[in-house]
Amino acid sequence: MSSGVYLLWFIPQDEAGEDKGLLIGVYETEAAAKAAIGRLTSKPGFVDNPQGFQVHWRELGLDSWTEGFIRD
Repeated sequence: MSSGVYLLWFIPQDEAGEDKGLLIGVYETEAAAKAAIGRLTSKPGFVDNPQGFQVHWRELGLDSWTEGFIRD
């Protein structure tokens, strides 16, 4: 398996329907990321949208967005 990390994001949906992600932390294991969710779900801002947490695995040393991006 390649070397990687687990990124914990919180992606609430605002009143305009736009997603604005917050990078919560970077963890060595998926279990550590999920433990952080457990610590945060009762905190202000998170408690209103507990389904907003997302854990994503990322391989280290790779570029993201290699094709660029366009904003609407």
